[in-house]
Amino acid sequence: MRILVVEDEKRIADFLCRGLQGAGYAVDAALTGAGAMEHIHSADYDLVILDLMLPDMDGLQVLEKIRNRKVGPPVLILSARGGLDDRVKGLEQGADDYLVKPFAFVELLARVRALLRRGQPTPERLQVADLTLDCIRRKVIRGQETIDLAPKEFGILEYMMRNRGRPLSRTMIVEHVWDMDYDGLTNIVDVYIRHLRSKIDDRFQQKLIQTVRGIGYMIEAPDRPAERPADQIPERQV
Repeated sequence: MRILVVEDEKRIADFLCRGLQGAGYAVDAALTGAGAMEHIHSADYDLVILDLMLPDMDGLQVLEKIRNRKVGPPVLILSARGGLDDRVKGLEQGADDYLVKPFAFVELLARVRALLRRGQPTPERLQVADLTLDCIRRKVIRGQETIDLAPKEFGILEYMMRNRGRPLSRTMIVEHVWDMDYDGLTNIVDVYIRHLRSKIDDRFQQKLIQTVRGIGYMIEAPDRPAERPADQIPERQV
């Protein structure tokens, strides 16, 4: 799941990004209203966390622009404006929740999860063969076994399962899960795939995580045809 943080104070924006990434979410940040709209026009977000006091426009203007789109994500307003009138105005103009600064991150995270449960249009539970991933409760089960994953491992697996049968390049995985450019000089994706295979596949007869030569990785049940050219043969090992 991908979240956009719109916050003009870089210190707070960095704090939010680190906390949300640590909880396993992919996060982008914008310091201005214009920057927020650029992100919203170029990517699909599951949630927007929106500060009201932005340098170039009022956050409520950003909220209005989001709500004018045919399909818009849930919006959590995060603001120092804590008066009753401010909160009512924000909610009446289309915000899904309103949290006043200062705040405890654990409360923010609880509200984020509640909004994602309520507003997430995509499936809350993903399944490939006997592998199940609960996006909201962030649990993974294979067969009858609960599998513990680190946040980045969970993020990679969720991304692969949402794109079941589709080859994903290392660049795509890095940009989605780590939110950074891939320079081709690091094997970080391969390392995490090995970790995932050791937890997801190695103890099970049916292997789900596949390597697509010349591209990257995908997840599929062996009896399900993949969306790939005929000359790109999947391999199981890194």
